[in-house]
Order: sequence, then C-alpha cells, then structure tokens
Amino acid sequence: MLTQLESRQLRADLFLYLDGLVTAPVAFALYEKDITNYILNKGSVDISELSVEFIANEGYLNASLRIMASQGWLNQDVNNRLNKVIYSINELTEHAFKHFALYADVVALQKLSGNYHARKFAPEAFQVMEGIFKKFESNFGLVFSENELEREVQNQILKHIEGVLIAPSTVLLGMGGMFHKYFMEASFMPEEYHEHAESFRKLLDFYTFLGWFKARNNTYQFTDKGLFFARRASAFGVTVSYLPMFRKADELIFGNPETLRDPSDNGPEQHVDREMNVWGSGGAHSTYFNRIDEVVIEMFNKPIEEQPKGILDMGCGNGAFLEHLFDVIEQRTLRGKMLDEHPLFMVGADYNQAALKITRANLIKADIWAKIVWGDIGRPELLDRDLREDYNIELSSLLNVRTFLDHNRIWQEPELQDAERLSTSTGAFCCRGRRLSNNVVEDNLLEHFKKWSPYVKKFGLLVIELHTIKPSITASNLGKTPATAYDATHAFSDQYIVEAEVFLRIAAKAGLNPDPKVSTFYPDVEMATVTVNLLKG
Repeated sequence: MLTQLESRQLRADLFLYLDGLVTAPVAFALYEKDITNYILNKGSVDISELSVEFIANEGYLNASLRIMASQGWLNQDVNNRLNKVIYSINELTEHAFKHFALYADVVALQKLSGNYHARKFAPEAFQVMEGIFKKFESNFGLVFSENELEREVQNQILKHIEGVLIAPSTVLLGMGGMFHKYFMEASFMPEEYHEHAESFRKLLDFYTFLGWFKARNNTYQFTDKGLFFARRASAFGVTVSYLPMFRKADELIFGNPETLRDPSDNGPEQHVDREMNVWGSGGAHSTYFNRIDEVVIEMFNKPIEEQPKGILDMGCGNGAFLEHLFDVIEQRTLRGKMLDEHPLFMVGADYNQAALKITRANLIKADIWAKIVWGDIGRPELLDRDLREDYNIELSSLLNVRTFLDHNRIWQEPELQDAERLSTSTGAFCCRGRRLSNNVVEDNLLEHFKKWSPYVKKFGLLVIELHTIKPSITASNLGKTPATAYDATHAFSDQYIVEAEVFLRIAAKAGLNPDPKVSTFYPDVEMATVTVNLLKG
C-alpha cells in the first residue's frame, strides 16, 4: 500500500506527464525553427516582432512561449494597456533550450501514431516504440550535469518524455477496460488478451521497467504504483485526446493555422478525438460533483412552486452530470418523492453530435427520461425558442448547469468594446492563429454572460469552470497543477480559459454574482484551475 508521500509523488508525476504531452511537440517545433537560439541571443523578445521575424502565426506562437514560461524556462511580461507581450530569458532558459533535441524521437512517434487506428495498438508503432524505450532506459545517453539547476531541467525533460511514451497507451487500456481485466487476475499473460502478444509484451516490459507491473515466468502483476495510474487513466484522457492537434504543432505555429479545420465547419473534428475527450472529461468531472450536491438538494427541497421544473445541462458531454443530478434529486430530496406528480424535465444539450449520441445511450441505459437536443452555448435565445416550440417549456424555468463549457464558445468579435478596459489576465488567446487582445477577450466574455443573464436570473447558473493561472505560479508549482496542459490544449484549439478572478469579476459586471455559500476554488484561490459557482441575478 502506498504511503501518503508516495501518493503525492505519483500525483506529481501524473501532472508532469501531462506537461510533457503538450510541451514536447511545441518545444521541438521552436527548436527546429531556431527560435530558441534567437531568444537566447536577444535576451528578450516582443511576441509581435518575433512572429514577423519567423513568419509565424502570432496567437499560436504566443501560446507556445507561454508554455515555456509555465515550465519555468522563460519569463512572461504582459502589458494589456499596450497589448504587448514580452518574453525574456532566465537562469533556466539555456539549460532547457539546449536539451530540446531530446524530444525528437517522441515527437516523431506522436506523428507516426496518427497513421494508425486511434483505438488499436499497431505492431508497426510498437517497433518504433521499442527503440525509444531502450533509449529512454539509458536516459538517451545523457550525461547528468553537476549543475543543480541544469540537472533539474534534465530530469524535467526526461519526465516529459516518459509521459509522451506511456499516456496514450494508458488511455487506450483504460478506455478498453483492459486494466480492469488485468486487475481481476492474480497475474496475466499478454497472450490471453492481445492479438499481437509479442508486440504488446514490449509495452508491458516498459511498464515493468517503470514499476507499474512485476514480471515473473512470462506473466505480469500490478504493483501499487501501477494500480495508482491505472485507476487514474481517465486523468490522461482529455490531454491525450488533443494529440491530433499537437501532431500538427509546427504547422499551426508556422504554417496554415486552419489546417485542422473543415472549411464548412460541418465536417468531423480533426483536432481532437471527441469520444476520448468525453470519456476523459467524464472521469474528471466526478471530482467536483459532490460539491454541488448540496445546492441541488437545497433547491429541490423547497416548496414545489419555488422549484425549477427541471435541469438543462448545456454541453452534456457523456451525460454523466445529468445522470448524477437526477440520482441526487430522486434519492435525496422531497422532489424525488413526488416525481409522479411533478416529473423532472431533464434536458441534455450539446453542440457536438457525437456527445449527443453518447449521452442518449447512457441515459437510456440508466433509465432516465430526458430530452437530448442540439444547442450552442453562444446562442441561448435559440435554445429557448426551440424548447418553447418543441416542448412548451421555457429555458428560464429550468436550473441551468454546465461543466467546463463557457470557455468553449465560438469566437465572435464583441459588438461593444470598452476602450477603458484594462484586463488583468495573463492568458494567451487565439482565433485561428490570430492573437486576441486580453481586453477584447474580457469584452467578449461580458457579452456572453449578458446573453445568458435573462435566462438564469430566477434559479441561477450552476457552473463548474476551468481557468488559467499565471505562468510564474505554474512554474513555481510544477507537479502540483495541470495548468500547462490545460493552457496548451485550450489555446491551440481556440478556447478561452481566463483566471478565476477574471471570470467572476466579468460575471458580476453582467449582473451574475456568485453565491458565497457555494463558491469553491480548486485547489485553492491562488492556484485555482477549477471553480464551482452558483451565479445568480
């Protein structure tokens, strides 16, 4: 059994693995274009001037250097008054930049894996992986420095590489239920579960090298360390789901910023594995569900005339949140005892058809009667119209809930821009490669909240939201926060995660104030990458 200290260390490794998945392809792209040497020689660079010098897409280049700052390898200085972003070197920059060549093999592996089925292990990929495994086991022949700072950077980069090597396989084993099957046996042989057993044994041997399994007589058995990660496979899911995007990191930064977009915006998503994303999101959401139970219980224990008619989950994902809320109401509230007389009107809405399909299947399996509808978070008036016309119910008569969605609205230039606005955000925000002013992003967020305000004033907006934090805070807490992975996946996919303070301040400006009894920051106020709030008119 793991001690608390051992568990904390493994959790730190998990966060560093996530860092590696996004840092490796971006760092190597900068290295190949010689931007790293340019920055070292200049000492500091203006992001606008740098993008012109290297013919880069300024938004994604800014996001790339912000990743480097979050890893502690650059300093970021944001001047929102002048709309300028400056990056400068520090005591770690040279140590890090000269080791970026170490990422070459795993970046090539990421690109190679895009040629094969996303749900299957390909024997050809195993052959490449085996060679990298052997290099990794010998630390790529790296001579560890006597300089303490450089040695820390070397270990940091090796941990990144380890994450790139194991995270995708861990997700596939988790999604396929293989870890559960392994656990059910005292020990197992790959021949029992895998068509290409000889190839798969190479992966299991690498897991064994890392201490996830014990190998004996051609069989494998979980260790406590292996079980720790196997039970948290979904924690890798969201970041790994964006690997199709990071395989194109060099093209996004220095080439066509729309390379992964369908011109009609109606085709299948190319930048993300949506099924995997929904699976990973569902696992991550469960951490925060309990915090909002008390809000729902209190609301549905009121006199029936004061209760919402039901719940609408905008961005329903895989339906897990709706299912959880229905179970809470049914089992733990007065409303749950009168569902025959006052049934709950449950609605799952999502922009993505794949998510709607998964939600529909999961709620049918759970025997929950719900309406599953298409909806755009940026157009609540359209959703309200559809509910009125199709189901004779108003959006404002429902408790509106959502999980990690407000940042994923489609970008629209704000109709009104406040010339006096001075953003406090340090975020890197993009729209198809173009860098967006942080001031304008706040204007856009204000308009977004104002659109929803008429529909949530009565019962409130119950929201779990994702946030960025300052790169300097992330760099000071490596292994304690997944902020680097969150920032990278969302910046390159044109999503707008702002700091918790910014989110709540803009909501209040739109007339939606957080209920202080509900407001919760994870893990704390300074490092909050997630908040739970009930925003009320």
